[in-house]
Amino acid sequence: MLADSYGRVATDLRVSLTDRCNLRCTYCMPPEGLEWLPKPELLTDDELLRLIDIGVTRLGITEVRFTGGEPLLRRGLPDILAGTTALRPRPRTALTTNAIGLARTANALAEAGLDRVNVSLDTLQPEIFEKLARRRRLNDVLDGLAAAADAGLTPVKVNTVLMRDMNDHEAADLLRFSIEHGYELRFIEQMPLDAQHGWRRDTMVTAEEILRSLEAEFDLEPADAETRGSAPAELFHVNGERFPNGETANVGVIGSVTRPFCGACDRVRLTADGQVRNCLFAREESDLRTPLREGATDEEIAERWKAAVAPKLPGHGINDPSFLQPARPMSAIGG
Repeated sequence: MLADSYGRVATDLRVSLTDRCNLRCTYCMPPEGLEWLPKPELLTDDELLRLIDIGVTRLGITEVRFTGGEPLLRRGLPDILAGTTALRPRPRTALTTNAIGLARTANALAEAGLDRVNVSLDTLQPEIFEKLARRRRLNDVLDGLAAAADAGLTPVKVNTVLMRDMNDHEAADLLRFSIEHGYELRFIEQMPLDAQHGWRRDTMVTAEEILRSLEAEFDLEPADAETRGSAPAELFHVNGERFPNGETANVGVIGSVTRPFCGACDRVRLTADGQVRNCLFAREESDLRTPLREGATDEEIAERWKAAVAPKLPGHGINDPSFLQPARPMSAIGG
């Protein structure tokens, strides 16, 4: 197992397929983009699948989520999915995406074995979308969401980051939209993972503020905390509201900064260039690409992986005065 010294066991593998993205969201990267990883440094499809195989068959990984950058930009994604779902025991699969291109690929991804998607959607207003993402692609995102639902990639989850004086007034509208379409909405506090290092605590919209905004228009009831487990979201029932399938509507709030859930974390991350990160905010990485390419056996790679996870810190440390933002931005780490 991928266990650390605090008794946590990593069973959820986040695999970044690329650091490239076709949006330029203000909380992630500058308008001109970033210097992308050179292609020779990226893991090939076969290398990715070998590491996923080791994680699943030797180290107890039960869920694989593909991230980016924007994972739909990886041409080999369907083959990587098919290879992952062919493993035994079969891991659950998910994709975190901005949904640009999902309208034309959702069915193929479902056929390749993708179980569900998380789609980033921060606003329903085209002009605000353009300010946030620096692209006019809102309709593409909405079409991608609908295509994912039609393809059976459910539950379709929507991830929203509220930015002060930008889209923070849209919380209730986004929840109504999600309930109407049967999407499970999750609000996420903005985290210090932007390439510009411009994150500031005093401008971040907090979980408490998000809940206060929602409760002004909805009757929220905390879901059973005992069933949360390692899930990052605090889940709330929206009393009096139902999804189209008749189930009671829900909404989640992920207080990554103000309500950290590090004590139950079960995630480990693999970057597109083959580095293991035992925490989203880790300052150090462990290289699996080099031994992989130098002929290491599966057992040797598994031991290196276990050694990388073992020293995981008890928490991300954002609330510590000595906290330092990781050198890699979110787009180069994977969500």
